[in-house]
Amino acid sequence: MTGPQESYLGTLAQEAGQEVPEGLTKVEASQLIDRLQDETGRGR
Repeated sequence: MTGPQESYLGTLAQEAGQEVPEGLTKVEASQLIDRLQDETGRGR
């Protein structure tokens, strides 16, 4: 994953009460961002 993805995932995961798995690919990180945005309401 890219640096910006990692940073944003950290924020989203904290809001969702989850942890970010290590070693995600760019695609996996993008999919997780989409899922966490839905859970936190940031994707609206």
